[in-house]
Amino acid sequence: MSSREDSNLVSRALSFWNSIQYSYTPISATSNRSPRPPQTPHIPRGAQGSPGTSNFQSFNNSYDKALEEIKRYEDFTTIDWVQDAIHERSRMNALRNAAIENRSSWSTWLRLSYEASQSWIVVSIVGAFIGLNAALIDIITEWLSDIKSGYCKNSWWLNQKFCCWEIEGEDDSCELWHDWSQYNIINWFFYVAFATLFAAACAFMIRAFAPYAAGSGISEIKCILAGFVMKGFLGGRTLLLKSVCLPLAIASGLSIGKEGPSVHTAACVGNIVSRLFKRNKAKMREILSASCAAGVAVAFGSPIGGVLFSFEEMSSNFPMKTLWRSFFCALVATVVLQGMNPFRTGKLVMFHVTYDREWHFFEIIFFIILGVFGGLYGALVIKYNIKVQHFRKKYLRGYGVAEASALAFITALIGYFNIFMKLDMTETLGILFQECESKTHDYENLCVDSQTSRMARLLLIATILRTGFVIISYGTKVPAGIFIPSMAVGATFGRFLGLCVKALQNSYPEFPLFATCKPDTTVSTYFLFIKIMLVVANLTLVCKCVTPGMYAFLGAAAALSGVMHLTVCIVVIMFELTGALTYILPTMITLMVTKAVGGLHTADQMIRLNGFPFLDKEEYSFGVSVATVMRKKGLAVMPAIGKRLEKIDEMLLDTNYQGFPVVQDEQSMTLLGYIGRVELKYAIDKAKRLRGTSNDAHCFFNPEDNFSDHDNSGESSSNFIDFGPFIDQTPITVHPKLPLETVMDLFKKMGPRVILIEHEGRLVGLITVKDVLKYIARKEAEEGKDVTDLELTNNDIDDSSSNSFGLVGRKRGINLIDLGKRRENDL
Repeated sequence: MSSREDSNLVSRALSFWNSIQYSYTPISATSNRSPRPPQTPHIPRGAQGSPGTSNFQSFNNSYDKALEEIKRYEDFTTIDWVQDAIHERSRMNALRNAAIENRSSWSTWLRLSYEASQSWIVVSIVGAFIGLNAALIDIITEWLSDIKSGYCKNSWWLNQKFCCWEIEGEDDSCELWHDWSQYNIINWFFYVAFATLFAAACAFMIRAFAPYAAGSGISEIKCILAGFVMKGFLGGRTLLLKSVCLPLAIASGLSIGKEGPSVHTAACVGNIVSRLFKRNKAKMREILSASCAAGVAVAFGSPIGGVLFSFEEMSSNFPMKTLWRSFFCALVATVVLQGMNPFRTGKLVMFHVTYDREWHFFEIIFFIILGVFGGLYGALVIKYNIKVQHFRKKYLRGYGVAEASALAFITALIGYFNIFMKLDMTETLGILFQECESKTHDYENLCVDSQTSRMARLLLIATILRTGFVIISYGTKVPAGIFIPSMAVGATFGRFLGLCVKALQNSYPEFPLFATCKPDTTVSTYFLFIKIMLVVANLTLVCKCVTPGMYAFLGAAAALSGVMHLTVCIVVIMFELTGALTYILPTMITLMVTKAVGGLHTADQMIRLNGFPFLDKEEYSFGVSVATVMRKKGLAVMPAIGKRLEKIDEMLLDTNYQGFPVVQDEQSMTLLGYIGRVELKYAIDKAKRLRGTSNDAHCFFNPEDNFSDHDNSGESSSNFIDFGPFIDQTPITVHPKLPLETVMDLFKKMGPRVILIEHEGRLVGLITVKDVLKYIARKEAEEGKDVTDLELTNNDIDDSSSNSFGLVGRKRGINLIDLGKRRENDL
């Protein structure tokens, strides 16, 4: 097919899709625009006649090719989910019509069946690769963490657990595992040196090859799922570097976790695998949501919790089909991880535990204390981490490698002498969660009553130091999550509180608060005999009532909820970790208190700090109409009679507008439609490349030409360009008196790029997410909220003419068009 024929076919395809859009009624509140007469859709010749199958396939492939070309122009823009849904429905209708016209063609029906099952095939492959990648990361991370302390004599590639798998002595010694030296000072030197080396290597590779691989990635993925385009963030290079550098970052001992980066790598896998299949953006969003669920599932060994995390935290649009695909993807990922069995224990994570004891009603008081701690911890970490981020951007820009190395050096230097900070955090969680009556090894006499005071001091010191390290480490230019570090802080504090409660109960067993802890008196004869013997021996009857491991477990849940501000998915994750239905109620009580005490969570704060155009789930009540916020002065419009190409090029060069309303003329401002910036640039570049169109060519914006029955619709020549096929004739429009809160709901639930405001058929203004965020920032400043760190200026607030994504207020004073360069410079 020649380039001219290909261009004709693409133009007819776009015309066909736009014609079908007439059946879609624009959302308008009491709009007085007179309805257009119904039109008969112009069916492209490539989609009718015989042989229909080959013609339809050529038509479909040409349209897909056109969309791929258009995608090249999109970066740091937003997706119009309404138009994407219309295009996908039209494509599927055309496919079904082709199947009906060619019932005897088994290949057509096979293609239709393949289209229906394609999403399930994709999520299966994605889940398998996520599970495999997670297993490899776990194995490498454990080996790197152990190599800081010593090496296996006969097999250097084995970590300490595998090296001593079957040969540990009665005193838990292992002859095959060698420390670096018999002197503790030399071991300390190797420990610090390896930690610093791992952090430096990790930060260097991130800076040199994949700046997007730094950080957690959850906040960016939330924006991508909301429709924000960030090319390269989910690419192959990011996946490779994040998978390679994540074990180095964790093994360096920095107070960072792998759970956030696991979600990022999972989303990268979903994006890369999806490239092998034809996907529209809505289907891609489903696969990314499923990938995020699988990422959390393999990180915590919690498939159901992963699905709920994706639902509660990641995606603002989560229909039932996405729920099922997320569940299936998480299931496949955990099955593959279980088959790989990276820890050789049959468990998906190192801190999986089982509790046999019951909890007592009096412990609710201490559960509330844990909840308060979790809320205060989250508020403290978020507040001061934001201040550290501002300091980092102002003074440490360009020193990412040195900063990561210095933090790892300080962390290892101090943490080596605290037994709860020296080990890998996942291993520490497993130790702190365990019951003292379990068959596992008693780490450093943690369960010995005579060592309670010493352990309590170490736990309290670890809690304070780890909190400080989390504040300064999260945001370092290495792959870094905040899930596990927060759980480690909560676990140390929870174990500390549990030891205190246990010591109190042992010291005052007859205190009324501990009345439920008395032994079972139903066996009265045996109980009376034991009590008499203890009285004769001048001893006190002590009942094993309090389980410090449970307090560590609840403290970890509270701290995690404090920084992420999640409840339901954390309850389910913790239940899947323990399998103890008994502890669901204590977990719910603790997390509800945490949520009441805490505020905004880390992901939302990172979104605000980075300046992404994202509306959070917070409910607002302004009591104003959309006319108060809409942009009404200096609107750049495209008249139907058109302009010279040179003038349009100047508009594209001088402005960052993401689209232009199409009106009948600039005097009447009668609204006809909307054309996006990327579609406009695509059409112009194609006309110049294929037709040699000059700058003096006249450009028309007449959507009615889409319904002409001639072959020149949408074509261009050296004298004119017809943009009719690229015009969205059914943009979402609202009345100026519509409440602003309703418009915000439209942005959240439907995801349009822009909403046009019209009155009696005339365009009177437009509004984007950026305009809403500006207004929110201004209202917060007027209400006297803490916006000192938001870099909000009056010039930013009053700048209503700029349509770039350089958002202001609430830390949005960043031009997102330069985001890629900014992130590289930050390193």
